Amino acid sequence: MENNRIAESELILNNRGAVYHLDVRPEELADTIITVGDPDRVEVVSKHFDKVEVSRQHREFVTHTGYIGKKRITVVSTGIGTDNIDIVLNELDALANIDFASRTIKSQLTALKVIRLGTSGSLQGSVPVDSFVVSSHGLGLDNLLPWYQFENTAAEKDLLAAFGKQVVIQPGSAKPTLFSASEALANQFKDGYHTGITITCPGFYAPQGRALRGKLSHPDLLDQLTAFTDGAHFISNFEMETSAIYGLGRILGHDCLSISVIVANRVKKEFSKDGGAAVEALIQKSLGIIEKL
Repeated sequence: MENNRIAESELILNNRGAVYHLDVRPEELADTIITVGDPDRVEVVSKHFDKVEVSRQHREFVTHTGYIGKKRITVVSTGIGTDNIDIVLNELDALANIDFASRTIKSQLTALKVIRLGTSGSLQGSVPVDSFVVSSHGLGLDNLLPWYQFENTAAEKDLLAAFGKQVVIQPGSAKPTLFSASEALANQFKDGYHTGITITCPGFYAPQGRALRGKLSHPDLLDQLTAFTDGAHFISNFEMETSAIYGLGRILGHDCLSISVIVANRVKKEFSKDGGAAVEALIQKSLGIIEKL
């Protein structure tokens, strides 16, 4: 048994027995989890709870756990980027599936439901500002997932191959990865939601085709992403977290879904006139579904 024990340097717990970055203990986590990027948005979600029983904050990671009716839900902020998702998804999994007392993996594993409610930029004129998008796939242009062992489905491999033929990524920039959403979760979010492939970028400026003073190494990226099609598949939007959530969800055995409100349309050069109201609308509509999962 000692050989299976996870060392203190690998699973770091604080002096209250909580996982290091999130400062959450296993009993403080629900099996249904909403992730948001902005720490201030946690309260924007939890204000809709009938009761909040846990409120923790460490660094950019804010966690509230409470109830809507009899449904227990945790909402946690991730901060920005796939590097933060690496921390959050691994620590959420540890809370659910590692016995902190013995530091061993539990014999019975729990599959969490992880739903991202975030903001995003549209890459299609037909996906307007203030609309909602369910990510059918997360396609990562970052380099997080190649550090893990994972398996893709045949359909995912075919879709990624089609992407490689139509979108030119300069050697040394990224090794694209692609993972699909939880079909069971995605099927619950149909009415009033667009659906498409979401690109996950490793930055906000050049990786998303924005040039202020630094020149772009991929000046044609946005046009190529917008033009991409493979059968019924197309790229609807891009942001900075989804592919990591989907990939780590696959690796760790969790059901994941990413839902975004469009605050910018890069094709039409438009930005939401009231992003806060758009986010609130996404939260209210999606919570009405999440509380019934």
